Amino acid sequence: MNAHLLTIGDEILIGQTADTNAAWLGEQLALMGMDVTGAQTVRDTPAAIRRGLERGFEEAELVLTTGGLGPTHDDLTKKVVADFFGVALEQNDEIVERIERYYDQTDRDVPEAVRSLADVPAGFDLLDNPVGTAPGLFYEEKESGRKLVVLPGVPQEMKRIMEASGLPRLRSGGGASYELGTVAHRTLRTTGIVESSLQEKIGDVAADLPGGQSLAYLPSTSGVRLRLTAHSDDGKADAQKKLDALEEHLRARIGKYVYGTGEDELEAVVGGLLAERGWTVALAESATGGLAAHRLTQTSGSSTYFLGGVVAYANRAKTELLGVRTASIAEHGAVSEAVARAMAEGARERFGADVGLSTTGVAGPTGGTESTPVGTVCIGCATEGGTRAVRLRFTQDRRLNKELFSTALIETLRREVLGIEDATFVRQAE
Repeated sequence: MNAHLLTIGDEILIGQTADTNAAWLGEQLALMGMDVTGAQTVRDTPAAIRRGLERGFEEAELVLTTGGLGPTHDDLTKKVVADFFGVALEQNDEIVERIERYYDQTDRDVPEAVRSLADVPAGFDLLDNPVGTAPGLFYEEKESGRKLVVLPGVPQEMKRIMEASGLPRLRSGGGASYELGTVAHRTLRTTGIVESSLQEKIGDVAADLPGGQSLAYLPSTSGVRLRLTAHSDDGKADAQKKLDALEEHLRARIGKYVYGTGEDELEAVVGGLLAERGWTVALAESATGGLAAHRLTQTSGSSTYFLGGVVAYANRAKTELLGVRTASIAEHGAVSEAVARAMAEGARERFGADVGLSTTGVAGPTGGTESTPVGTVCIGCATEGGTRAVRLRFTQDRRLNKELFSTALIETLRREVLGIEDATFVRQAE
């Protein structure tokens, strides 16, 4: 079955609200084996909503709308939907009772505008809303088999409606007899390598593997996610078998860059590795301003391996708190591999940790020089076996650089714990 997503709301178009609904719905439908053909966002006008419905049903048998179900004058979705299918709006007694019960509990009179929530297009089924007053709606047109799911725009309400009734209704066929295709997905999470280099190492998946498998690259500041997809006409077991073959193919080529699967976060994975080995870590942060420490302590139980850190932003803090020699800063510069090594050693010694890590860099947009441009960071790593440092170059954006710097530090720690000898990174981020 093909599906199309229609988001309704001016607030989305002008950037006041991010459309997280479409991303969540797309993922849920794909996991069910549906083919999401497209998504669009339209204004809060009858003409725009109608055009959106027309386009959606040109591409797909199922359209899901979000937004425009409230009681205010700009909530027009139900009226447009009713006109689109040529049915009238009818007051639903069940919704009226729910609204009155809710307002009785708060000792308030029901505003007249709120009563419009009980108006439902004739022939539409209600999808229960466990956390709000506006229900979702489900409709199947008998002649064409077209199906429509109408949902509120509030993400919490939309998700609860879909989880409680919408998704089960779609899985059961929505009253019709059809079968969803057998599609299986898996995600591998990588870091320490940019998308183009990753693709080069992987090669042409389509040429190396049988049909029914595909691969998508999803880059972010924490690395590149690889979404593996397998289609099968022989059921879930066969689809999973194809995924296993695809994962094996990928790990043979990029195994050292893969840190997890599914929803694994880099810092949680690294924390688990430290806990398994009984290792401890301390940080000395300059360019990241404490962001790496924040990320490492996001995981419950991190106190077993994270001993503490120093945000040594000024040179004076580097010398007085971490023991970096003033002469070293003068000779090499604060952003240098020599200073990064000294900072890492200082953190390790002062906290008595197994591993000391450091960052010193130029996040930007000012402060760069010809020899040390904006986006440069040096990361130090000190252990009982010795100290090393790596010099990396990223972007011109300050906030993005801080994210990338902290990811590089945590990835340095992962490779140290696992004993990955090749600890080099791609020098220039895409």
